[in-house]
Amino acid sequence: MHTSHSLSTRVSAFAGHRLVAVGPLRSVALSARQALDAEPNATILIFDDVEQRQVEIDLRGTMADLVQRLAATPDSAPPPKPAEVAAEAPAAPRGRGRPKLGVVAREVTLLPRHWTWLNAQPGGASVALRRLVEAARRDGGGDQRRQRQEATYRFMHAIAGNAPGFEEAARALFAGDLSGFEDAVIDWPHDVREHATMLAARAMRD
Repeated sequence: MHTSHSLSTRVSAFAGHRLVAVGPLRSVALSARQALDAEPNATILIFDDVEQRQVEIDLRGTMADLVQRLAATPDSAPPPKPAEVAAEAPAAPRGRGRPKLGVVAREVTLLPRHWTWLNAQPGGASVALRRLVEAARRDGGGDQRRQRQEATYRFMHAIAGNAPGFEEAARALFAGDLSGFEDAVIDWPHDVREHATMLAARAMRD
């Protein structure tokens, strides 16, 4: 069976505007099938918990059909990206000399002018590179916040794009105004409102 995510991915499933299950995709798919049996005309939407992207899974046929497809589906995640492989690569054996706790040697490829600038910094290239990395990690918090805001918006747009107060909620979300967001979604269906507010609060958390 084709699915866009690993069967262990944590997801949330909605039947229309009703939250039917939260948990690993393998078990949530069964709950979604039950909801579809109870409401054959319901629209089933399943969202992954991190990016709030819709998860594609084949719910056709009977519950027995779904169970059989799930059993035959390998629970494997997409292959890691090259950067992730590099990050997980074991450190090279340490040679003789004074040990440097927490320091891992890796090859870095730069242009000659970059090396010239780095070597001219106080403490040399290694110290300068560590300072640059730490500064980038601190500044990257804004990027993570934006990603969480976009994930929240993705869920809102998919399930409540035509709901009253949608535009006001979107503006409040990207302005970091949780109180304004809660006011804008007050008339949304209960489960959608609670899930969207949870995501918005997470997005606005520092």
